Amino acid sequence: MLLGQTPARPLLSLWGCLRHCRNSSSENTAKRAVADRVLSAFRSICGEESVSLSEAVREQHGRDESVHRCRPPDVVVFPRCVEEVSALAKVCHKHSLPIIPFGTGTGLEGGVGAVKGGVCFSLRNMEQILDLHPEDFDVTVEPGVTRKTLNVYLRDTGLWFPVDPGADASLCGMAATSASGTNAVRYGTMRENVLNLEVVLADGSVMHTAGKGRRPRKTSAGYNLTNLFVGSEGTLGIITKTTLRLYGIPEAMVSAVCSFPSVQAAVDSTVQILQAGVPIARIEFLDDVMIDACNRFSSLSYPVTPTLFLEFHGSERSLEEQVNTSEGITQSNGGSDFQWAQDVETRERLWKARHDAWYAAQALRPGCKAYSTDVCVPLSRLPQIVVETKEDLIENRLTGPIAGHVGDGNFHCLMVVDPTDPDELHRVHLFTERLARRALAMDGTCTGEHGVGLGKRVLLCEEMGPQGIQVMQGLKDALDPKNLMNPGKILQQGEL
Repeated sequence: MLLGQTPARPLLSLWGCLRHCRNSSSENTAKRAVADRVLSAFRSICGEESVSLSEAVREQHGRDESVHRCRPPDVVVFPRCVEEVSALAKVCHKHSLPIIPFGTGTGLEGGVGAVKGGVCFSLRNMEQILDLHPEDFDVTVEPGVTRKTLNVYLRDTGLWFPVDPGADASLCGMAATSASGTNAVRYGTMRENVLNLEVVLADGSVMHTAGKGRRPRKTSAGYNLTNLFVGSEGTLGIITKTTLRLYGIPEAMVSAVCSFPSVQAAVDSTVQILQAGVPIARIEFLDDVMIDACNRFSSLSYPVTPTLFLEFHGSERSLEEQVNTSEGITQSNGGSDFQWAQDVETRERLWKARHDAWYAAQALRPGCKAYSTDVCVPLSRLPQIVVETKEDLIENRLTGPIAGHVGDGNFHCLMVVDPTDPDELHRVHLFTERLARRALAMDGTCTGEHGVGLGKRVLLCEEMGPQGIQVMQGLKDALDPKNLMNPGKILQQGEL
């Protein structure tokens, strides 16, 4: 990290200054004086209690749910409003201190690690739900608001926000990573559901990506700045508000489970259901290893074969047509009769089991760690890549249950690995690279929803090519010329 009056001169980190600059040399005295001034400025902006140098707090904010090691920041600040975020960012900009935004820490690619030290902006105290417009189907929220909190708030309005990545993630964090989840096949990802963003840039200035207060359902005015920041993973600015598209709660919902004789049959059914124009809300694939893990972990009793979890939304009459069409397709591919989950309690139990797949996978090998990687391919290539990936796992003696949002070509391998076994760790690393390159070879992407973070920067270069990376780097340099915003993520800039 850089600290001092001139950004070109690397000095000790803020934390390092406070720990190590104990002797009376003029250089160390000057460094400590700068660190003290920075901390004093932070405290004057957001209060003594909102600035933490605690090792436990710093470590909590230096890791997410990925396998990447903890990279704690030098200091954690807890702003309460956009004005405080802006003022804190201006101090960081003046002293060339890296800024790492932090929501709930549920990311899966090391996106919150402070690889160059710096200041973590923990946004949990900004938790207001603002400007709900039920008649216009939109709402604006701050970054401390999670998707579950929003849907509880909306419960009596007849509206909901359907993007569901599984974790109870921050909605602004979901925008920053372009998250999606089980409902994306029907309702889209965050990219399709964000109407406007309030963003604090690296120099502390505040911008609104669609214009202040604007929330049209569509626009063709100028560059699409909103989608520039959606998926930027904190590398271009700090998202302090997001305006979201809402939906009416469906009149009726019904879920079903269907077992298949093979992976090919299950994935073929998925493709055919979509080709038939069924507006299915969720269609999730679990391979035999994954359904076995879910049975054990969630006390279920489904056949241990490749399985689809399906959900249909609509009116009672439209559901009947959707279900009949889908069941006919699955049976033509050797699928079982649908096992129904019609009442709310049974349906919620079914989808909780799906969302608990991560923990179910970990439970297969107690004492081991789980690592989730995801890819996404065109639907027509989905059967091939799932079958080839399954064969790869078996051939290389790896535990990697497969679960996926197969309705949009996206699936996950939940790798369960012994962290004390170097050979297994190496085999997992090679497997994840083969999986991503297999997806790229099939005209897909190395990540459908987890983001790039630290783990997939090399693969991003292969996916985008040198010209695409050059354009991305140019955008980064224009918005953040000092490389202060979450440095080391997405783009490789030689700092590690």
